[in-house]
Amino acid sequence: MGLPKLMASTAGRAVRVFAGIALFVVGALLGGGWWAMAVVGLVPLATGVLDVCLANVLFGQPLSGRQARAR
Repeated sequence: MGLPKLMASTAGRAVRVFAGIALFVVGALLGGGWWAMAVVGLVPLATGVLDVCLANVLFGQPLSGRQARAR
Protein backbone atom coordinates (compact mmCIF):
# COMPACT_ATOMS: atom_id res chain seq x y z
CA MET A 1 0.00 0.00 0.00
CA GLY A 2 1.57 3.28 -1.11
CA LEU A 3 1.52 6.54 0.81
CA PRO A 4 -1.14 8.21 -1.37
CA LYS A 5 -3.49 5.25 -1.01
CA LEU A 6 -2.90 5.06 2.74
CA MET A 7 -3.46 8.78 3.29
CA ALA A 8 -6.68 8.75 1.24
CA SER A 9 -8.08 5.81 3.24
CA THR A 10 -10.32 6.13 6.26
CA ALA A 11 -7.41 5.08 8.47
CA GLY A 12 -5.25 7.82 6.97
CA ARG A 13 -7.96 10.36 7.65
CA ALA A 14 -8.16 9.23 11.26
CA VAL A 15 -4.39 9.46 11.66
CA ARG A 16 -4.40 13.02 10.30
CA VAL A 17 -7.23 14.07 12.63
CA PHE A 18 -5.63 12.53 15.73
CA ALA A 19 -2.18 13.90 14.85
CA GLY A 20 -3.66 17.35 14.36
CA ILE A 21 -5.48 17.19 17.68
CA ALA A 22 -2.33 15.96 19.45
CA LEU A 23 -0.17 18.73 17.98
CA PHE A 24 -2.75 21.36 18.82
CA VAL A 25 -3.25 20.18 22.41
CA VAL A 26 0.48 19.85 23.16
CA GLY A 27 1.20 23.26 21.67
CA ALA A 28 -1.66 24.86 23.58
CA LEU A 29 -0.68 23.25 26.88
CA LEU A 30 2.98 24.24 26.62
CA GLY A 31 2.13 27.79 25.55
CA GLY A 32 4.77 30.39 24.76
CA GLY A 33 6.55 29.69 21.48
CA TRP A 34 4.91 26.28 21.36
CA TRP A 35 1.76 27.92 20.02
CA ALA A 36 3.40 27.54 16.61
CA MET A 37 3.00 23.78 17.03
CA ALA A 38 -0.68 24.29 17.79
CA VAL A 39 -1.11 26.33 14.59
CA VAL A 40 0.73 23.68 12.55
CA GLY A 41 -1.57 21.05 14.07
CA LEU A 42 -4.54 22.76 12.47
CA VAL A 43 -3.34 21.70 8.99
CA PRO A 44 -3.61 17.90 9.43
CA LEU A 45 -6.74 18.37 11.52
CA ALA A 46 -8.44 20.41 8.78
CA THR A 47 -7.34 18.10 5.97
CA GLY A 48 -8.65 15.06 7.84
CA VAL A 49 -11.97 16.69 8.67
CA LEU A 50 -12.43 18.08 5.14
CA ASP A 51 -11.31 14.77 3.53
CA VAL A 52 -8.55 16.27 1.42
CA CYS A 53 -4.99 15.02 1.24
CA LEU A 54 -2.27 17.48 0.35
CA ALA A 55 0.31 14.68 -0.04
CA ASN A 56 -1.71 13.10 -2.85
CA VAL A 57 -1.11 16.12 -5.08
CA LEU A 58 2.65 15.42 -4.91
CA PHE A 59 2.01 11.95 -6.34
CA GLY A 60 -0.35 13.08 -9.11
CA GLN A 61 -3.47 11.90 -7.30
CA PRO A 62 -6.67 13.92 -6.80
CA LEU A 63 -6.83 16.31 -3.85
CA SER A 64 -10.20 14.96 -2.73
CA GLY A 65 -10.02 11.85 -0.57
CA ARG A 66 -13.28 10.54 -2.01
CA GLN A 67 -11.95 10.79 -5.58
CA ALA A 68 -8.65 9.17 -4.60
CA ARG A 69 -10.45 6.24 -2.95
CA ALA A 70 -12.61 5.76 -6.05
CA ARG A 71 -9.55 5.26 -8.27
